[in-house]
Amino acid sequence: MTIFTIEEAQREGARLVIGLDGISGGGKTRTAVELAYGLANYNAKKVGFMCTENKRGRLYSDCLIDPKTGEVQRFLIGDLTAPFSPQRYIDGIQAFEKAGVEVLVIDSVSHEWEGIGGCEDIAQAGNPKNPNWARAKGEHKRFMNALLQSPMHIIVCTRAREKVKLVKDAQGKTQYEPQGVQPICEKNFVFELTASLRMWDGGRAQEALKVPEELMPILGRGQGYITAADGAALRAWVDGAKQLDNEVERARSNLNLVCEQGMDALVNAWKALPAAIRKAISPDGKCPEVFKSSAAAFDKQRTSDDQAAVNDLNAELAGQAA
Repeated sequence: MTIFTIEEAQREGARLVIGLDGISGGGKTRTAVELAYGLANYNAKKVGFMCTENKRGRLYSDCLIDPKTGEVQRFLIGDLTAPFSPQRYIDGIQAFEKAGVEVLVIDSVSHEWEGIGGCEDIAQAGNPKNPNWARAKGEHKRFMNALLQSPMHIIVCTRAREKVKLVKDAQGKTQYEPQGVQPICEKNFVFELTASLRMWDGGRAQEALKVPEELMPILGRGQGYITAADGAALRAWVDGAKQLDNEVERARSNLNLVCEQGMDALVNAWKALPAAIRKAISPDGKCPEVFKSSAAAFDKQRTSDDQAAVNDLNAELAGQAA
């Protein structure tokens, strides 16, 4: 089975994942909502907001104004409550996909890492003195895959705070060494995204942590509010690419995620698709080899992991017997 198709590169069906981080009052949420509105082509019903901040997202329910009529436009919102496990974030993303949302704001993703039931809790469950970070990071990777494979554009807000670390000076005394403002998330998170900005001064200033050269005129100015007009400029850049059928792309995204569950799940998901969607994905109506290769690889990895666990258990039992 082939692992991918080699073809001529085209900027088609581009989907953006944009990160905004900053300290409280940095302007993350308002900026995210405005940016999403323009990116959704000024259609608030295509904007979704996943709120983990005790319904604070509703404070911005009146901020979107139709540029033609001057009327307030209402976006869609859903409240994610604890536990803030990666899987619950994934379920939330998929719920907004099914609702027909084109641009999703998640405020915030910090709970996925250190909130109740988040990755830190998952790692420390059972034995805090010997945390199982392999399990926690594995679940986090699945969350990242859901973000990056989604057919929606996604804007994630991340809390940030001043961090310090303990160091010893020349006299051997313990001192606090400032580390500057750091986002509350997995250490590589911001660099996995299409673009990442740090917000300052209530949204009036930004620091470009990672912005592609093509998007620097839109997201890399550094000063001045980022508005719905900038979202519309992003939409124009995306629309300059070859356009793909949203329903087909949603199905393709779901198949990518189903591959993690193995070949049987992939076969069932493929059969459940309408014939027209299967035909659009694969002209011969058969499940593409790239999906089957991925599902088979996950099955193989799962079998290998299970065998390794059995070997470890046998070794432990043998040691106890000795």
